[in-house]
Parts: sequence; structure tokens; C-alpha cells
Amino acid sequence: MRVVLVGPPGAGKGTQAQFIASHLAIPKVSTGDIFRYNVSAGTELGQQAKAFMDRGDLVPDEVTVAMVKSRLAEDDAQSGFLLDGFPRNVPQAETLKKILADWGLKLELVLELVVDHDEVIRRLSGRRTCRKCGRNWHIAFDPPSVADKCDECGGELFQRDDDREETIRHRLEVYQEQTQPLISYYAGEGILLGIDATGPVDDVTERALLALRRFVR
Repeated sequence: MRVVLVGPPGAGKGTQAQFIASHLAIPKVSTGDIFRYNVSAGTELGQQAKAFMDRGDLVPDEVTVAMVKSRLAEDDAQSGFLLDGFPRNVPQAETLKKILADWGLKLELVLELVVDHDEVIRRLSGRRTCRKCGRNWHIAFDPPSVADKCDECGGELFQRDDDREETIRHRLEVYQEQTQPLISYYAGEGILLGIDATGPVDDVTERALLALRRFVR
């Protein structure tokens, strides 16, 4: 099965993508993972992507497409995949459609995680990261016993730049401008399915799997 997962930053796409891909026995293809690999490996594409990611902007289409196409050509993605983070706009969607058509394939479902922007800001701006061990906490949902101190190792907790409210609002503005039209595009293709992404993670997963049952062969 070939699935795309869409939704604003902070909607829980990464978490749900992992559960859904495991349930469907297909690889989770995350642009975040692809970007991190290329950035850490210091590839030319990775260096280009990093400059945009550091500002909270979207990586240009030509860089993103080159990374994703290479990943989808790998052996484990031949029987299906779940794309998380791509496509982000209509031109990318049209490019993906052409790539798959050239391979004699097509998307079967686009699953949209629906959550309002105030909830996204509450989720992301409350995250804190340990400088020592990297463990993530949340001041509302998963607070440490002592403020600004990691329970695991005693390290100092800090707020990453991309978790600051002003950065989150910028990311949401970029999403609204460039990615939201994707929802209308896939609705027109007749393969869009939206689910409520608020509430506990397990509840969202249950809704997603229930919605997927009618599409799984």
C-alpha cells in the first residue's frame, strides 16, 4: 500500500507514521530522517537543506525531490511505503504522481491528521530537551520532577530554537501558505481521508487504523 500522511507541524505525524507503517508492514519514509541523514553525512544536498531547516523554512522542491526519489527506489519500498513529510505542496504532489506513474504505480490514500493551530503551539512550545542525554520532556504533558532538570541524568533542560512560539507560528504560516492547498488537491483526486488528531496518542492511532481498514486489501 502506498500512503501519504499530511498535517501541520506538531500534529503527531512522526509518531502515527511509525505505528501505521508497522501495522501495514511497509517502510516509513520520513523526509525528516532523509534530511538528517544527508545533513549528518555532509552531502551536498544535506548542506543545501540545512540552511533552510535552520531558519524554519521548507527545503526547496528540487532538493527534497532528489532525496525522496532516491529513497523510494530502494528495495524495501517496492511493495509499498508511507510517506511522512512529502509532498508538502501541490507541485511536489504532481512530481510524485509523475514519478510513480513512470514506475507504473500510484498513491492509494492520503491520510490527513487534523488539529488546530492553538493546540500545535501548546504541544510544541512546551517541549524541553536535556543538554546532556537528549531526552525530551514537556512542561504540561510530561514534566520533570524538578523544573529545568532532567530526571534521567540531572542535565539542564532547554527549549530548542525550533520549539519557540515565534518559530512555530512562522512554520504554521508557511504550512498554511504552501501545504494547505495540498488538502484540496488530494480531495480532488478522491484519495483524501481526514481524522481527528487531538487527544491521547493511542486514541489517534485507533482512529487512523479504523479509517484504514476499508482501504487495506
